[in-house]
Amino acid sequence: MNNEELDTVGLGLYYEDLPIGRKFKTLGRTIQDADVCAFINVIHMTEVLFTDMDFVAKESDIKGRFAPGAFVYGISEGLLAQATMQKTGYAFLHMELDIKAPAMVGDTIHVECEVIEARLSNSRPGRGLVRTFNKVVNQNGAVVMTYTPLRMIKCRG
Repeated sequence: MNNEELDTVGLGLYYEDLPIGRKFKTLGRTIQDADVCAFINVIHMTEVLFTDMDFVAKESDIKGRFAPGAFVYGISEGLLAQATMQKTGYAFLHMELDIKAPAMVGDTIHVECEVIEARLSNSRPGRGLVRTFNKVVNQNGAVVMTYTPLRMIKCRG
């Protein structure tokens, strides 16, 4: 390959790319049992709902192996980071989160986003504030979580 300048792929979206009303979705990711086990062990979430399958089978309202909401949120943010925030997402400032349904091991989830607020920062020149309404959706179209992060995003100029 010669010394020509190559475009870098996988970079994030800038403030100017995120007007109010813009919608997009991420790629999907299947939740594996090993993922849930690793997450539970890393954060030491010893809740019997995630560590005792006999309890889940006999006493839980939700039957089967499901993922903690914090794990689902983390995967969702990872899907968004790789697709939209590389080198442009500067700060996570606030959010509201609502778990709508369990995400089960074997589910493939993706995130559907709509920009609901976009304004330039008064205190940080060259930065915009963007809030999205994010729906985490499984392979059957069921919404398992919604959240509304407010992020500081780099402007292009």
